[in-house]
Amino acid sequence: MTTSAGVRTSLVPAVLGVDSSTQSCKVEIRDLGSGRLLGSGAAPHPPAFPPNSEQHPRDWVEAFIAAAGQAMARCVETPDVRAISVAAQCHGLVLLDEQGEVLRAAKLWNDTTGAANLAQLVERIGARRWVMRIGTLPTAAFTIAKLAWVAEHEPGLLDRVATVLLPHDYLTYWLTGERVTDRSDASGTGYFDATDGQWIPSYLDLAAGVRDWSAKLPTVLGPVDAAGTVRAAAATRLGIGTDVVVGAGGGDQHAAYLGLGLTDGDQYFSLGTSGVVATSSRGPVFDTTGAVDGVADMTGGYLPLMSTLNAARVVDRAAVLLGTDLAGISELALAAGPTQGPVLVPFLDGERTPDRPDARGMFADLTSQTTREELARAFVEGPLLSLLSGRDSLLACGVELGGAATVVGGGARSRATLQLLADLLDDEVTLPDVDEATARGACIQAAAVAVRADRAGLVELAKRWLPDARMRVAPRSHGRELSALRERWAALAASPLLDGGGPR
Repeated sequence: MTTSAGVRTSLVPAVLGVDSSTQSCKVEIRDLGSGRLLGSGAAPHPPAFPPNSEQHPRDWVEAFIAAAGQAMARCVETPDVRAISVAAQCHGLVLLDEQGEVLRAAKLWNDTTGAANLAQLVERIGARRWVMRIGTLPTAAFTIAKLAWVAEHEPGLLDRVATVLLPHDYLTYWLTGERVTDRSDASGTGYFDATDGQWIPSYLDLAAGVRDWSAKLPTVLGPVDAAGTVRAAAATRLGIGTDVVVGAGGGDQHAAYLGLGLTDGDQYFSLGTSGVVATSSRGPVFDTTGAVDGVADMTGGYLPLMSTLNAARVVDRAAVLLGTDLAGISELALAAGPTQGPVLVPFLDGERTPDRPDARGMFADLTSQTTREELARAFVEGPLLSLLSGRDSLLACGVELGGAATVVGGGARSRATLQLLADLLDDEVTLPDVDEATARGACIQAAAVAVRADRAGLVELAKRWLPDARMRVAPRSHGRELSALRERWAALAASPLLDGGGPR
């Protein structure tokens, strides 16, 4: 094949993976056979912040088209796209009418307006009963809380709702016209039993009134099931064929875990808008304390995880307050001496785990001798201490965590983040040679669907595409009592004073 510029190109069987996150849409195009990256692109989403965090799904579509076009244009070899899979931010609420039109802007995972509604549901259903049914004690992040909020504040809207979708479901719907989802994302709604593979309409009756919810919920597909093929209108806008098959897709963290080729017991740390610590297991996990989400993964198993609301944005705020940039924060943090403090509890925008939507951050142990370096270290260390608390919760559930520690996300680009995490774990951490783990995982699922692999074939494909390590960071001899630091942080994080500020 020859381009308009006269450059000869080859036609390469390829797959396209999508990561539609809170901030942006990122697309990767990879060789179907080898997993080699052919091209990538990205386009921003409108900014959204708690407590009323919303985006319109049409903006996701436009960002998807722009990112896919950019990725196509960057391919030296012409891709013959055979399959697509979409991974996206979890928990969001998308409501469609009978014609498939969006009824309102989507409420995102970090929208906390349904916190009071969720608290009422916990009382009605019972915390232990809810956990033992779905593996998780929902928080305000979960889809069910958003539906309850709509039922209270926009009750007339529910009369027009024909379909309830998640963000990745909506993009799959735009591609195929099919109303489907997958186990991984469905398990974060608050009304899906991943063990039995069934929706729980009775919970929606309690949240938003008695209706025929079963008819409004998408079909739950398996890890290698096809959702359908790309509709002509979507194919035209993306510049691909109409015979392209579309996979079931999944949640963003679930796809990232798949994209890294991780297995049971491996330690996965993600530092993006949210912070996540996770591993995979073959059996379900039930944590009645509510700290661990026993959600499903994208391979037919489970992905017990703990998720926080405040991660990379904490360091962004540090750069503003300390008058530097992210590289400057990293340099300052690494230059801090062997002092214990100061200590930051980073619940800047409320917190998801623990479930404290009205909490605020807290600095402690400042003295007249506190330095900019120590402040910078506290800003970097605070979100990591939150995740280490989550790791403790996973261990308390009997989850195996003996594998290697892998770190991904925008926050992982900071050498200070990697070093301080290695220090806190007293173990080596690895930064994989992957720019977009979630889009990569979506590509792996798309490839499995394209070649009609079974679940075992999906796992084997992920292992074959295993990325190299970009960096390995060993713990330092730092002279700090990190066990005492963790105890101090835990005591501060439990303080009721964190909730004293209320909404603002």
